[in-house]
Amino acid sequence: MADLSAFPITTRWPARHPERIQLYSSPTPNGVKISIALEELGLDYEPHHIDIGKDETWTPEFLSLNPNGKIPSIIDPKGPNGEPLALFESGAILLYLAEKTGRLLPSDPSRRYETIQWVFFQMAAIGPMFGQLGFFHKFAGREIADKRPLERYRAESRRLVGVLESRLNSRKWIMDDEYTIADISMLGWVRNLIGFYEARELVGFDDFPAVEAWLERGLARPAVQAGLKIPQRA
Repeated sequence: MADLSAFPITTRWPARHPERIQLYSSPTPNGVKISIALEELGLDYEPHHIDIGKDETWTPEFLSLNPNGKIPSIIDPKGPNGEPLALFESGAILLYLAEKTGRLLPSDPSRRYETIQWVFFQMAAIGPMFGQLGFFHKFAGREIADKRPLERYRAESRRLVGVLESRLNSRKWIMDDEYTIADISMLGWVRNLIGFYEARELVGFDDFPAVEAWLERGLARPAVQAGLKIPQRA
């Protein structure tokens, strides 16, 4: 039986199955990256819902695991050298899980780094820009009279979808016929852009048929369908 008592987060969110990967998350675009990856990989894990609406990421227990106060985070009781490993940042967790299992990341070094560059593209561009667009289009930012911020993020979000369109033109997945963590990193964000953020018309999403077809293929995967609902909100 794994001993996770050294991790203060387990006092607030106890591990009923400490031998499994502990996932601390919420079903947001960043959070579902990890639940989808865990489902795709078939790894045993125990999800814990962190209620970001109640600022649970800013509790001392959560901050002990991720000092940046963001989901997702994990504890793998069977980390490198058999010792528990705690990780935050969804991109880092995706890379770790792929390398742990030898799946969802090409073994060829050139293709491996090409995949990683697209994960970084999501982390550096897709996530921040889509998130800001959502804020200024749907949430509190829409009340701001000056619409220049909204236009800035609308134009940049459309440009980024165009980058994906160019990449996915004549490709099934980001890495040709190989489904990888690059796809997993972006599926939830593109889904949110036209769904939860209600920005389909705003960014002219119908102008990007290759992206739409890729999104439909991704959302049809059973592991994606499962991962999008995990952790379930309380």
